[in-house]
Amino acid sequence: MDDDWQQQIDALQEELVRRDDPAAWVREADAMDASRRYPALSLRGPVFGVAAQDPAAGPQWRLLKPVTDGMPQVARDGLHSHLWFTAKDDTDDPAVRRELLAAVAVMEREPVNEVEVCGVRYRVVRGDEFARCDDDGLEPPRPTDLEPVRRSWDKRAKDTASPDVGFVLDPARPDGLAAGALRLGLSDFAYTGARFPTDVREDSERAVATHPDPVLLPTGFGVVERGRHGWQPCGTLMATPHDARRLLYNGMSEIWAMLYRYDEAKKAKYARAAEEYKALDRADEFRFDGRLFRICRVERFLRMGPDGPEGPRPSDIDEYGPMKMHPTMDEDGTIHYESEETGQETG
Repeated sequence: MDDDWQQQIDALQEELVRRDDPAAWVREADAMDASRRYPALSLRGPVFGVAAQDPAAGPQWRLLKPVTDGMPQVARDGLHSHLWFTAKDDTDDPAVRRELLAAVAVMEREPVNEVEVCGVRYRVVRGDEFARCDDDGLEPPRPTDLEPVRRSWDKRAKDTASPDVGFVLDPARPDGLAAGALRLGLSDFAYTGARFPTDVREDSERAVATHPDPVLLPTGFGVVERGRHGWQPCGTLMATPHDARRLLYNGMSEIWAMLYRYDEAKKAKYARAAEEYKALDRADEFRFDGRLFRICRVERFLRMGPDGPEGPRPSDIDEYGPMKMHPTMDEDGTIHYESEETGQETG
């Protein structure tokens, strides 16, 4: 451990002692226990989101969109839409709208990872997703992980908002001793092994030098299923363990039947299983129909360099490219829709 990291760990310990926060000590004990029970890290791979640096809010980068997308272009599409709707709904100034729409026009044509609009820098950012594990599988939620104030199983209930939005990307964030030790371990992390192509390994090694400072993102929770080749994710990353449990419940009770076109017998069978799972209330594992599901704890980090968060790497893969996603808008806010019959735009 070099002197810089030792100083950071010492500072985190001093801060924890100064705060005299019993809840913080319990979380630290929980984290230390988890590191012993689940000693290995299982890497899933890259995830992408959007960050912004707005001088009006200070020099720091903040997340604008959650870092959960599986491809860079999905995150670009999210930024593309953000700029278009900002032009539509958040300004009456033609000059501001013109600048926003100019950036939209670029993103319709080119896979750009950064644009600057009205003095704000927007960047598609890249992180890595991983989970702790032991020989039996991935780590479930911890007792100290936050749950919603009101835990609802209603299919129409809103999911807890992503803690990513507005999150400050600060490598010196005082997250505690366990988090500091994890950041230390991740500082020189790079992809290794023959299962990664050469260009992926080279890009990963290069990122250690160009973006040396890891930032831990808010913990998420997901549903995974044990298959022939390990644990596979079933759905998106959720903000709390209960949101992930409700995701599994909704899948079994209704959504999977529509997606995979279950016949009536199988549909009823899975709906009954969903109610059995719901009755367990806080179950983080469920076996049914020869399948094993688990609610797991998912961690993520991204790298920071002198110029901010790391963007997509050359070896990151997109399955499609940029496209026009929204109708044409004039600088006065008039939207022109294309006629389905004539192919001509109408105001």
